[in-house]
Amino acid sequence: MKRFLPLGIFLVLAVFLAVGLGLNPREVPSPLIDKAAPAFRLPQLQDPAQMLGTDDLKGRVWILNVWASWCVACLDEHPILVEFSRQNVLPIYGLNYKDKREDALAWLGKHGNPYTLSVQDPDGRVGIDYGVYGVPETYVIDGKGVIRYKRIGPVTVQILQEKILPLVRQLRG
Repeated sequence: MKRFLPLGIFLVLAVFLAVGLGLNPREVPSPLIDKAAPAFRLPQLQDPAQMLGTDDLKGRVWILNVWASWCVACLDEHPILVEFSRQNVLPIYGLNYKDKREDALAWLGKHGNPYTLSVQDPDGRVGIDYGVYGVPETYVIDGKGVIRYKRIGPVTVQILQEKILPLVRQLRG
């Protein structure tokens, strides 16, 4: 019996590994879903003398998009966000994550600015509060300041049409 114990342990570990490898890392469940969005008050990217905080956004549904100029995947989703912002469906606020202000401003100047406003999170503390795994990440936050959706990785047209827009309609309904 004892000689089969290592084999049994190995098989259990192999099953856990197989299940884990089959999961989609973009669908990691967030413990923040249906909980109050972590509060922040940060300097605006365009004008650091001006601040923006979660309290300023209460009463409306909004998107928080975590991005950085050094993020390759952010460039993939950026044209989609720019086009979406032109439709004026709801405001997109940017959380510029662990970035230099000059680099972020240059990046927006080159690629377009989909954000109603962006705030700076140079040390990543707010990102940590939001459970950011990496950039980009996107959150839909309701009028009461509760996180209703989290997307890890680039937002696609399909994600907008199938997940975000139906959720926004429901939240506004």
